[in-house]
Formats: sequence, C-alpha cells, structure tokens
Amino acid sequence: MNELTGNQHSIPERGAREGTPLHGRGRGRLFIVSAPSGSGKSTIVQWLMKEHPELNLYFSISCTSRPPRGTERHGVEYFFLTEEEFRQRIDNNEFLEYEEVYAGRFYGTLKAQVEKQLEAGQNVVFDVDVKGGVNIKKYYGDRAMSLFIQPPSVEELRRRLEGRGTDSPEAIENRLAKAEYEMTFAPQFDRVVVNDDLAAAKQETLQLVQQFLNSK
Repeated sequence: MNELTGNQHSIPERGAREGTPLHGRGRGRLFIVSAPSGSGKSTIVQWLMKEHPELNLYFSISCTSRPPRGTERHGVEYFFLTEEEFRQRIDNNEFLEYEEVYAGRFYGTLKAQVEKQLEAGQNVVFDVDVKGGVNIKKYYGDRAMSLFIQPPSVEELRRRLEGRGTDSPEAIENRLAKAEYEMTFAPQFDRVVVNDDLAAAKQETLQLVQQFLNSK
C-alpha cells in the first residue's frame, strides 16, 4: 500500500504566495463550504482562491480509486489508490470522510493529508456535500468554520438550473428535491450566506473568512 510520504507524495508546490497569511505562518485553519447544487458555492470558493491569495487557501487533496484522467498526477489532483488500498484505509479508520459513488469507485479525504497541509501552514478548504460538511465540522470543532451557501429560494434555484441548459426536466426536479432536503441542514453550519446577489455573497464570504483567520 502506498504511503503518502516522501517526494512523490508530498504536497505539491503551487507557486509562491506573496505576503504573510492572515493567520500567520503557523498551523493552518479549516473552512468547510457546502450548498445545494446551483447555489454558487464553487464560483464563490474559486473567486476567493484566485482573487485573494493572501488568504492562503488550498483544497484538501483527496483520494480516489479511479484511474488518473488525462494529465492528472498522483499527489496533485488526487492520490490514486487501488480499490483494495482504499478499502484497507477505510478499515484502518484513516479517512476523515469518504463516499462510494458507485460499486468500487471511492472518493475520500485522509486525516493525515489534512494534518500535513495544516502543518505546512495552508488553510484547507473542503468543498463538500452537506452531510460531509456536518461530519467534518463535528470532527474538527472550533478549528474549522463551516459555511452554507443558500439560494434565496427553491424557485430561484429552479430558474438557475433551467438557465444552465445542461439538465433534463427530470434531472432538474431531482436536483430541486435534493436541494430542499439539503437546505434543512443549514442550521447546523456556523454561518449561512444567502446568494441572492453573487457580488454581495462573495464579499460576505470573504469577510467571514477574514474574521475567522484573524480570530484567536
């Protein structure tokens, strides 16, 4: 079984960051971001990471049992494990969270990898579903801030999903039903950002992240 140590498996260099992270150069902190599909979660997170490098935000590097695609590299986009290796790590309780998407195809986050990134001073971002977000928050407690990005209404979410033009009517109905269920989890998150105006939601999220990084 591959060990996630040594040069091959080290945290990839993604370019030097200018300036000092807001929380100093010690251990990093954790941000959990969850939302129903179509709420703008990924757009907001990508904006933070691109436009505000001073926040020193990095995604956690996950594991998967699927083979690499295209130019994907082990230890950069994912840690690529065999199904047997993945199941062994599950048995060893090495995962913070994991999911079997379908038979034999796993994705998950190793506790040791998150700790390694935190020790390197990275502020680790989890872009996860609501159940994963709640579970990660329970594990880390006050060391993590959990954010729920919420659409202003289910009808607005319907309008956005229909506007994408990528889903069938049946798929949209399924997504909306799932979204209604996921929105019931919002009270379990530290902060809820209602994305009725994307620019305002970006700024609100930025302020919440800055406040958390500057807190004791």
